[in-house]
Amino acid sequence: MTAPRLRDGAPVEDSDDLDVEEALALVREAKDDGTGPARDPRPAEPHRHAPAERHRATAWPQAREIAARAARATRATRPATTSSTPRRTPVPVPLGDALGLVLAAPLDALSDLPSFDTSAMDGWAVAGPGPWTVREEGVLAGHAQPAPLTDGEAVRIATGARVPADTTAVLRTEHGRTDTQGRLHATRDMVHGQDIRPRGQECRSGDQLLPVGTQITPAVLGLAAAAGYDTVTVVPRPRAEVLVLGDELLTEGLPREGLIRDALGPMLPPWLRALGAEVLAVRRIRDDAKALHKAITASTADLVVTTGGTAAGPHDHVHPTLERLGAELLVDGVKVRPGHPMLLARTRDDQHLVGLPGNPLAAVSGLITLAEPLLRTLAARPAPEPYTLPLTEPVHGHPYDTRLVPVVLRGDRAVPLHYNGPAMLRGIAAADALAVVPPGGVRQGAETELLDLPWTTAGIGVCFT
Repeated sequence: MTAPRLRDGAPVEDSDDLDVEEALALVREAKDDGTGPARDPRPAEPHRHAPAERHRATAWPQAREIAARAARATRATRPATTSSTPRRTPVPVPLGDALGLVLAAPLDALSDLPSFDTSAMDGWAVAGPGPWTVREEGVLAGHAQPAPLTDGEAVRIATGARVPADTTAVLRTEHGRTDTQGRLHATRDMVHGQDIRPRGQECRSGDQLLPVGTQITPAVLGLAAAAGYDTVTVVPRPRAEVLVLGDELLTEGLPREGLIRDALGPMLPPWLRALGAEVLAVRRIRDDAKALHKAITASTADLVVTTGGTAAGPHDHVHPTLERLGAELLVDGVKVRPGHPMLLARTRDDQHLVGLPGNPLAAVSGLITLAEPLLRTLAARPAPEPYTLPLTEPVHGHPYDTRLVPVVLRGDRAVPLHYNGPAMLRGIAAADALAVVPPGGVRQGAETELLDLPWTTAGIGVCFT
């Protein structure tokens, strides 16, 4: 890593200097065009500020669009489609496992709701004008159809109980009194049908309750259960597998002897689950090209996520392995900091690979940029509505690239966090969102696009299972 730059004599913690992996990625780009070690006869610049024409990476917004389209795209050997829904076979899922998934079939009413006239309140079911003679036996929820009422008769009734035939209204407990002869009197005027939920008030059998594409929230689960469903037909949860690459990673204990703790192995699986994926496995792969090739070819996941090895170092095997597999490279570097040397490839018709940089915050950037739109589209979930908030302080930008900066939300403003270098997690661990800082930076008070982190949004975003 380069030393922090100085601004007005003070170190800049959130420097946009390239880390080693990003620098190696630019070296690889210079060689990949077939013109030799450099694509420009002039001496290479020491490179933090690359001329735009030499920066082959994909723009950040375009990279996200490519990732979303990749989930829908088909090979030339398959029939073309204009549908926005991925070609994935719908599956029936028990209600208890359906939270966060998307309906692949309409939710139609299986019966009238309610399926019989019910009392909306505790009180008395009454027939005709009062006063009324009260039956000795009351009517409780869950019991069979009670005997009909006759004019001048009332019966105690519980909320949700079946209303006897010929009932005029339900008199609430607080609106009735009994005299010394035990006759019931109303203490306020009533109207016909008062506090009765008539059969079919909410829907009739066969009515469409919710359309295809509805995301299943807790309320949707409640509606499905009330409508008589035990399972719902959904777009299946996309399956992901994580391959953590590197000889230098420890799974426990303190860093030592040039070895470092693996931060991505514990972080990526729950993050992917929060993005809606089912994580099949987390595998640790040494810096070995054959082992990486075997792991990718053996995977049955819809998405394989690798960590590190996306640049051009002697042990960076991701690009050579993708070439050996005949994979289609869709995104090879993104104009975003941190995380520039991320990539997206189609390894099979039904499988993609997202290569994340090895630095932790750079890997988060890759998740948000490439994995999130791809998983969201595979799951047929709607894209989140973009929003902006003003920043409480200026944030400097990269000359050509987008920056993703952790922020916390305070009222109607976003506060940028420090410790946002590619290898740092201290800032993102405290963050509510990421600010999308365009090239050139933003001034204090400027409205800036924000991306919520999946666990900070209410409801579905906290579904980790």
